[in-house]
Amino acid sequence: MSFDRPVALLSLAVLAALVAGFVTLARRRPRYVVRYPNVDVVRGVSLRVSGVRRYAPLALVAVALALLVIAVAGPHVTRSAPVENATVVLVVDTSRSMLSTDVRPTRLDAAKAAAQTFLERAPEKLRVGLVTFSGDVSVAAVPTRDRERVRRSVGEITRWQAGGGTAIGDALARAVELGQSAFGETAGVTGTGSRVPENAVSILFLSDGRQNRGLLPPAEGASRAAAAGIPVFTVALGTDRPDGAGGGTPGSFGGSGFGGFNRVPDRATLRAIAEATDGEYFAARSATAVESAYRRLGSELGHEDRPTEVTALFVGAAAVVLTAGAALARLAAPGLP
Repeated sequence: MSFDRPVALLSLAVLAALVAGFVTLARRRPRYVVRYPNVDVVRGVSLRVSGVRRYAPLALVAVALALLVIAVAGPHVTRSAPVENATVVLVVDTSRSMLSTDVRPTRLDAAKAAAQTFLERAPEKLRVGLVTFSGDVSVAAVPTRDRERVRRSVGEITRWQAGGGTAIGDALARAVELGQSAFGETAGVTGTGSRVPENAVSILFLSDGRQNRGLLPPAEGASRAAAAGIPVFTVALGTDRPDGAGGGTPGSFGGSGFGGFNRVPDRATLRAIAEATDGEYFAARSATAVESAYRRLGSELGHEDRPTEVTALFVGAAAVVLTAGAALARLAAPGLP
């Protein structure tokens, strides 16, 4: 919690001193004795009040005053709030290795299901785009708030689209360009070297292989994202047994030998991309793990921490406490009959 006027909090020390002084005086014995001829009458009409009931109203008044002092200081708390026109670009690897069955039913099907989960959890105002890649890169959906359009684009990814090769660097560069152009529509961001505002654009990048195609190396793609101020959240999908059971014929489709399409994820490269762009890396060895990562990111991306003034909350709390103190005071000393 932060304060606009922290000096006002010094009043709490004065309040504490006043409360301590009152308690000290209340515990002192009276120096003068008032004589009354008929003590039995006084005793009969007087109410016996316990110490707790006697001092509880005072304690509540002190708490209310403390709350008001905090309110005067202008308190702020940090809350997560959606970024206006925020954009997330989903990048999904559709290379042939995504047909491996170590992640059930296949890596590609698990990725598609996780993308749908992301769309369900993401804020409504968040714009989402979709890029698919293997040896080549394609824009399946430009950033939009039309979730149904993006869902259809995800659903249209089929095993027949799986191609040879993995162009990680090119896919990253295309996602950066897409994010910049989407945000530039409202913020005037133009040019491939333009830096977008903080938390305005994020890239969620899922791959299961290592770079073996494309013009740009992964490090160059990550460098472009970092220069644009776009964090990349990478998900390495797959296990160390791509065929799901250690089988497969070397050199054949689904085999693990030279020339095959099963791949162990290049986790080191994907981790390095996330670190270079201030993103986050996830190792997903199951459909549940990748869906969990997408679900979490769906709730986080497109948000930023902002200070929010909560003065009204402290004023309201002080009013409630003062009301309670007045009620207790009335119960403790209702007056003589």
